[in-house]
Order: sequence, then structure tokens, then C-alpha cells
Amino acid sequence: MLGLGKITKAVFGTANDRKVKAERKTVEAINALEPEFEALSDEQIKERTEALAQRAMKGESLDDLLPEAFANCREAARRALGLRAFDTQLLGGIFLHQGNIAEMKTGEGKTLVATFPAYLNALTGKGVHIVTVNDYLARRDAEWMGKVYEALGLTVGVVVPQQPDDEKRAAYAADVTYATNNELGFDYLRDNMRATIKDMAQRGHNYAIVDEVDSILIDEARTPLIISGPSEDRSDLYVTVDRIIPEVLDEHYTLDEKTRQVTFTDEGNEWLENRLDAAGLLPEDQSLYDPESTTLVHHVNQGLRAHKLFLKDQHYIVRNGEVVLIDEFTGRMMPGRRLSDGLHQAIEAKEGVAIQPENVTLASVTFQNYFRLYDKLSGMTGTAATEADEFASIYGLGVVEVPTNKPIARQDEDDAVYRTATEKYAAIVEQIKEANEKGQPVLVGTTSIEKSEMLSKMLDEAGVTHNVLNARQHEKEAKIVAEAGRLGAVTIATNMAGRGTDIQLGGNVEMRVLEALAEAPEAEPAEIRARIEAEVADEKAKVLEAGGLFVLATERHESRRIDNQLRGRSGRQGDPGRSSFFLSLEDDLMRIFGSERLDKMLSTLGMKEGEAIVHPWVNKSLERAQAKVEGRNFDVRKQLLKFDDVMNDQRKAVFEQRLEIMEAEDIGEIAQDMRHQVIDDLVDQYLPPKSYSDQWNAEGLYAAVIDGLSVDVPILEWAEEDGVDQEVMRERLYEATDKMMAEKEKAFGTEQLRSIEKQVLLQTIDAKWREHLLTLEHLRSVVGFRGYAQRDPLNEYKTEGFQLFEGMLDSLRADVTQKLAQIRPLSEEERKKMLAQLVAQQRAVADRQAAAQPQPVTEPAAAGQPAEGFVEDDPSTWGDPGRNDPCPCGSGKKFKHCHGAY
Repeated sequence: MLGLGKITKAVFGTANDRKVKAERKTVEAINALEPEFEALSDEQIKERTEALAQRAMKGESLDDLLPEAFANCREAARRALGLRAFDTQLLGGIFLHQGNIAEMKTGEGKTLVATFPAYLNALTGKGVHIVTVNDYLARRDAEWMGKVYEALGLTVGVVVPQQPDDEKRAAYAADVTYATNNELGFDYLRDNMRATIKDMAQRGHNYAIVDEVDSILIDEARTPLIISGPSEDRSDLYVTVDRIIPEVLDEHYTLDEKTRQVTFTDEGNEWLENRLDAAGLLPEDQSLYDPESTTLVHHVNQGLRAHKLFLKDQHYIVRNGEVVLIDEFTGRMMPGRRLSDGLHQAIEAKEGVAIQPENVTLASVTFQNYFRLYDKLSGMTGTAATEADEFASIYGLGVVEVPTNKPIARQDEDDAVYRTATEKYAAIVEQIKEANEKGQPVLVGTTSIEKSEMLSKMLDEAGVTHNVLNARQHEKEAKIVAEAGRLGAVTIATNMAGRGTDIQLGGNVEMRVLEALAEAPEAEPAEIRARIEAEVADEKAKVLEAGGLFVLATERHESRRIDNQLRGRSGRQGDPGRSSFFLSLEDDLMRIFGSERLDKMLSTLGMKEGEAIVHPWVNKSLERAQAKVEGRNFDVRKQLLKFDDVMNDQRKAVFEQRLEIMEAEDIGEIAQDMRHQVIDDLVDQYLPPKSYSDQWNAEGLYAAVIDGLSVDVPILEWAEEDGVDQEVMRERLYEATDKMMAEKEKAFGTEQLRSIEKQVLLQTIDAKWREHLLTLEHLRSVVGFRGYAQRDPLNEYKTEGFQLFEGMLDSLRADVTQKLAQIRPLSEEERKKMLAQLVAQQRAVADRQAAAQPQPVTEPAAAGQPAEGFVEDDPSTWGDPGRNDPCPCGSGKKFKHCHGAY
């Protein structure tokens, strides 16, 4: 008998079905416009874009423009790429424009779908960012879809690492900009460290479409992007600590794999104290529990984590003498990304490679908070429904499942569970051989490099030809994936999330055409394409006959979504396919989440070696274990966000203030307000409100005014006068400091003083913000202990964080005021001295350069007397010689090689 929920769904459809049904009318409206747009010339398509943009600028809503814009974009894509968007792709585009996540299965053409909402939203002239997971995809998509935007009359930019600033600014100024999530976040931080508006790259956060949205907004959500500078080098300490950690015994620490935590036991702490004492790291009269030992304890704990939690070839690899992290979700290397808090240095010590100094945070933001800056956000992926709650609660994003263009014909088999890993791998090799013999392509999913290489060896021994795709083969990624659907292909891949390249049965035509043209550049492209298309079609027919792509997973991932992404590689566009998961009780997930009961049950049942248990109940139990892990991860991310929100509010306030200062022509008023506020604070401190004059500390105020405001005024005499109260004292100090700054303005010139004020203010804000970030990091690391005193760590962090922020602003005002009060123009003598030093430095540089360069064998010009009036240290007496003229000093050298050297 059907449950009530199932009966209701059968009658009314699910909420998702209703959303899809509601937009079918819009799709029909777009289709009805198709003949009209097919009749347009290429030029008229661009004219339509201009007309639509003008209507958008005049205030017509984008929803009203949608049918015409989508019809125009579909026609441009058909002409530029030869691809006519399916109705399901238009549906995906509509949901993206509405600010949703469109869940579309692999092979449904998400790359093309993004062009529709991007085009529509770019009509406002505010720019659209399309976010990808790596640089290869950003470049590929910008080049591929760029043809569509150009046909529509829009500009396209692509942002990649190490790009020159002018190129980057041009890319952000384009109508549509392709970039990675990392680069967007870093550019936001860099922009908020710039000195002038014209140096900033980004021009606001209007609308972003995030590809592989689950990978970026969920898996990487906790990743903070940090711009840092080097701190003191403590590599000796890491090496010394690293020698001690291998001596640690099992009873000295506890390891919790579920939470990825490792801590010393009481016995371990006692052993450690003795060992550190013997190594000379701990002074005789000091224990591990003294405040002075905090740094040492921190280093030892990080050393323990490096040895016990971070495994080579799983969490990182060593490449060219560097420790390079591996993304646990995609299996890709993450060059340039480092673990914070000295953990990366501890791993470098463990692996015996050069230890880079620790860094000090200059600016940081998490992906969660960066992407919440956008006025409108949307995303697309093959798997989002399992995390719909998280998308809704953190980003306010709905998830809509877009139906596939053709029904899915893939067979998803129940998981096969073996007792040992050895039995499991033996069964996997047998399955691969069986599929390979009939020509069926096989994609094998593993969870680490180590396991992919172990399986590769087993297949070599079994005589099965195969490709391996993991972080070591990162550069060949697109080619290996593109070939994975060919007849008899076997591909071992470490985590297939967000690969961005379709596995096409029979092979990838585009990739093979490019290869053929590279081998024979003189050949006719049309002939090569026709030949390869015929070969691929023939091979595809054989692959379909063999059963399509077989996805074989060797383990379950902690996140079911990652498993679904791997499974979704098979059965694209209605192709047949098959997927199966092979597990053992020794797998991490099974071992951590209660495999003991299952092991006892299997023993009782008398399972023979090599036999597997295959039952829907096992799937259900695994699903529950994965749901637990995902639920816990969500709670961690939610809690992290609450803490990060405290810093985020402060970050926004500082960055907005900074922007206002950069945009302002004249910040004299801001500097004056700061100065007056400092005076108010000093008067309140030394002449407390509602106090009598005999309770005043006039001497203290006099000293503070000289130190902080650089004015010498008769405060002690004023304090003796009748009728002088705090207000009068304030007014007199305002007047004295305003007069001093007015004199500075005359001496410097108004324009120069305004420029100095701006630079001093920006530099001081940056320095204070850096110090504040470090203070907040330290507060964050200790505030958790307040829980033992029955106080909420989050509330404590909010309260103290706000007090620290107020303190930072007071300190900022005092520092800026003091610096501006102390500046003065150089005297003529000081100016000459500085010029002389500069000339000496330039000459030293020139001499070094000359010594390094082989000298041409030419006769030197005869040395002579210095020119009339020539003074060595005064460039104003040198005249105006050309770069290649003789130097006026009479040395006989050319001016550029002598006093004119840079």
C-alpha cells in the first residue's frame, strides 16, 4: 500500500516537478521566436543585443527580456558552434537566471547552458563572472563559448594566475569574465590592499554563475584564502621536533579518525617533557604547562599531526623538493596552497625538504563569505540535491533538478561488500578483465594516489592495458578523460569530481582532430574531421553493443555526492551504461563506522573467502553512515561561518572605509575629524568629565599632546586660569592643531599634503588590520576553552572581537594623527644630502652592473675637466646632457654610464 506522501506526489507531482512545469511556457515562448531569429543576419544578431541592452538600461526587467535574449543566444550558439540548445538546456538557463542551482546530469551540456543567463545578465553592463574549478577549464570555456559571445557582440575575458595587472583589469572590464574561485577571491583581497582606485581589478560583484557549485561552495567552503607575508624563520625548531616525533609510542597519543584529531595523553605529555628537556628545548625550571611553553607545545602538536594524520601520496605529494597538497575531493594538486599554523612546515620537516618560513596573514576571506558578496548567485552541477539544505541556509540558493534530454539508461548495481581488501581487489581485477575482453570501456574510481598505483600494478600483472589519472598525471588530464570512452579503454582515476571533460563513447572527435592536425599540419582540416567522425561513429556503435561505459568504484567516499558524480560519468545523453561499487570491511568508511558488527554477522553466516554480500540493506546502512558524516561536516561549516561572520562584518567595514578614502579627492576633513577625536579622548583621559580642576592631570595631558600631536601649548597655564573647563581646553587644542596643519599645508602645497594624508591613512589602516587579524586568530584559538567555564565561545568571540575592533580604530586614529603631526618639508640641506645618497646608490648599482657585463673593446673618450659650475652632489648644476653625451664631471664616460646611471 502506498504511503500518503507517495500518493500526494503521484497526484500533484513533487515541488521540483511543479517548478519545471511552470517554466515550460517560457521555453515555448523562446521556441516560438526561433524562426524570427533564424532569419536575422550576423550583424542583425549584434544589433538585437544593443537594442536589448538599451531596454535593460532604461529599466525594463530582465525577466521580460528573457525570451528574446535566450532566442538570440540560441541562434548565435547554433551559428558559432553548430550546437542548438535543447529545451532542457533552456530550462537550466532559466533557473540559473532566477538565482538557483541547476542540477544537471553529466553530459547535458552545462557549459553551453551558462551562456544564456550570462548573456541576459550582461545586458545591464555590470559584468558577469563564470566561476570554474581550475585554470584549464577557465581558459577552455572562455575560448570555446567566447565565439558565442562575440557573435552576440559581447566581450569576454579570462582571469588566470600570474597575469599582468593591465590584462587582468581588461578581463574584469569585459561583459563576461571566466575565472577560478581561487583567483576571484585573491583578486578581491589584492584589490583591498591597493593604493589607488585605478590599480583595482574587479569592478563590483553583480552576478556569478558557479560551475561545479557543490565542489566550490561546500567542499571548499571552509578553505580560507590568505595573502600572507613571511615571518621569522624557525626551521631549526621544526627539524629538532621532527626527530622526536618518530620515537612517540602508541600509548603516548590518541587518534580519532572520525574528527581527524590527534592529541597527546597524560603519559605522552610526561614522556614529552622529559624528552624535550633532554634535547635542551625545555629550560630546567620550565614545564610544558607554563605560558612560556605555548610555542613549543604548538610545534610539537603540529609535528604529531604531520606524522599521524597527513599521509604521503594521499594528502600531499613531494614534487621537485616541495610538499604539494592534494585536493581530497578532486584528486588534483594544489600548487601554491599551504597549510597554516606551521603544519605545512612540520610536513616539510617530516619529508626532509627545504622548510619555507611561516607566514603572517595580511588579508583573508573564506569562499563562503566571498561568494555572499554577489548581488545574485547561481550555480550548476551534476549533484546538489543531497546538500539542498546547506545551499538554502548559507547562501539562500534553491536547488532545481533539471530533467535530462533523454531518459537515463544506466544500470546502477547494489554495492558488493567483501571481508578483506585483498579479496575486494582480486574481484575488481576479474571484473575489469571480463569487461575489457568484450571491449567495454571501464572507468575505475579510487580515493588516493597510492591505491590507484597499487591497482595499476595489479592490472599490469594481469596484462590489462590501462591509463592512470591522478595528481601526478595532472597535465594529461583532459586527454586521458577524453579517451576513456574508447573501445576496450581502461582508466583508473583518483576522484572524478568536476573534471569538466565529457567521456564520450567511441572517443572525443575534437581532441582527435586537434591531434591529427598537429601531426600533419599540411592536411585538409575538413577531410581529417570527416574521416575521424566516421571512425568515432563506428567505434561508438561497437562500444554501445558492449554495454556502454562501466563505472567501477573501489571504495565509498565520505560524501555520497562524490560517489554520485563518479556514477554520473556513465549513461550520458541516454547512452547505456553500468555502475558498481566494490567495498571491503577494511575500507576507511566501513572501518570507522561500525564494520565490527557486520564482520561478526558475516562470520556467523559462514561467508567463504572471495564471496561478497550484495543487498539493498547494505546500501541503506552505508547511506546512513555517509549522511552522518555529511551532517557533521555541515555543522562544522555552519559553526565556522558564525565565527567567520564576526570577522567578515569587520572586514567589510574596513574595506568599505578604505574604498571611500581612495575615491575621495580631499580627505583633509577625515584627517581633521580623527585629530579632533584624538583630542577628545586625551582630554577625557587626563581631565575626566565632571571632575574639578584640582583633580586634573594637566602634566600628563601636556606630555601626551607633545607626543601625539606635536604641538607645544601652555596647557599648565591654561589649567590655572579661571573659567577654563574641559570644553575650553578642547577648543583651544582644536585651534592649535588646526593652525599647525594649515601651516603645513602652506609649506607642502595643498595637493601634496592631501596626497600625503591619503597615503598615511591607507598604510596605517593596512598595518592595523594586519595586526588585528593576528589578534583575532589568537583569540579564536583560545576562546574554545571558555566552554569549560559554561560560557558560549561564539558570544565571547563576538564580544571580545568587537572590543578589539574598537580598540584598533582608536589606535588607528592616534597613529594617523601622530604621523601627520610629525611630517614636515625637508630643508635645503637635507634635500641635498638625500640627493647625494641617491646618486651614490645609483653609482654603486651602475658599477656592479658594469662589472658584471663584458666590456666592449673601444677606445674611451679622453678624460677632461668638469664642466663650469659642476657640483658633484647637486644635480641642478649638471646642465641637461643627453644619455649618450659625455658626462659633465669630465670622466670621459657617457652620461648614462656615469652620473646619469639609474
